[in-house]
Amino acid sequence: MKILFIGGTGNISTECASLLRGRGQEIFVLTRGRMPVPAGYHAITADRKDVAALRAVAADVRPDVVLNFLGYDVAELEADYQAFRGATRQYVFISSATVYCKPPGRVPITEQEPLGNAWWDYAQKKIACEQWLGAQQDFPVTIVRPSHTYSNRWIPNAVSSAGYSFAARLEQGRPVFVPDAGENLWTVTAAADFAVGLAGLLGKPEAIGEAFHITSDEALTWPQIYAEIAAALGAPAPYIERIPTEFICQVVPSLSGNLKGDKAHTAVFDNSKLKRFVPEFRCRIPFREGVRNSVGWLRAHPAEQKLNPEIDTTCDEVIAAWRSRAGASPAT
Repeated sequence: MKILFIGGTGNISTECASLLRGRGQEIFVLTRGRMPVPAGYHAITADRKDVAALRAVAADVRPDVVLNFLGYDVAELEADYQAFRGATRQYVFISSATVYCKPPGRVPITEQEPLGNAWWDYAQKKIACEQWLGAQQDFPVTIVRPSHTYSNRWIPNAVSSAGYSFAARLEQGRPVFVPDAGENLWTVTAAADFAVGLAGLLGKPEAIGEAFHITSDEALTWPQIYAEIAAALGAPAPYIERIPTEFICQVVPSLSGNLKGDKAHTAVFDNSKLKRFVPEFRCRIPFREGVRNSVGWLRAHPAEQKLNPEIDTTCDEVIAAWRSRAGASPAT
C-alpha cells in the first residue's frame, strides 16, 4: 500500500512509519521541509493547510491510506476532505482518548462511552474533529484514539512528557508531585505496541466508519510509574508530594486541562474491539521495560535530551506553595 503520513516523525508516528515500512509498505511523509525525513521514505513538501497543494499531492501519490497525526481544527480536516475525497481508500484520523467524558462513567472504558470533556480545549477540539468527520458520509474515515503513548524521546509523567526534564529532576533527587493521592490507575502505552494496532487497521474496509482506542492493558498508579522511571535511571526512590488537584490548578491554572481533563482520573481501557479487528494486537512491552528503553536511548543520544525549564518551574512552584500552606520547608 501507499501510505501518506501527515506528521510522520513525531512521538507516535515515527514508530508507526518504521513498522509499516518494515512490512513492505510504501511510506510518504508530508512535510514543510523543516524537518529531515528518514531515509527510505518519500518526502512530500507541502503546506497541509493549502487545499490546492494537498490536491496536487493526492493526484500525484494516489495514497491508499492517509494517516493524519496532526489534525486539531475542523478547518484542517475540511482541507483534507476536499483534497482526498475520492483519492484514497481510507482516511485515519488520530484523535485522543481524552475525548471520553471525565471522570469516566465506568471502567474499563470502551468505545461506547460518551464523549465530552469539560476541562480541556485540546479534547474539545478533537471531539469537534471527530464529529465533523462522522458527518461526511462519502469519506472513508477511521478514528483512532491513543492515550498517553510514549516513545524513546518521552518519559511519561503528569506534567509534560516530552524530553528529558522530568527524568533529570529524578536523577537530581528533586521532589515531584502527583494529583490527589496519585492512586488513580493510569495507562501508558509504548509507541511500538501502538503501531501494531494501527497497522492492523489499515486497508481494512470493515474499519471504515469505526472508532478504536489503542492502549496497553497494563495500568499503574502515578507513584508506581514514577518509581519505575527512577529505577530505570538508577536514581533514588522519588520523593513524591501528594497534592489535591484543585490546589495544583489554583497555583498553575494551565494544568487544569491536563489534570482535571485527563491525568487526575482513572484511565483503564477495554481493547477488545481492536483485538477483534486486529487479532495480532498485543501490548508486549510492559512499562518497566519500555521506560528502560527510553532512558537507554536518551542517554545514548545526548543531543536528544531536550530540557524544558518550565517543568522544573512548575514542579517547584506547586510544591513550594503546598509546603508553605502546610508549614513545611520550601522545595529544593
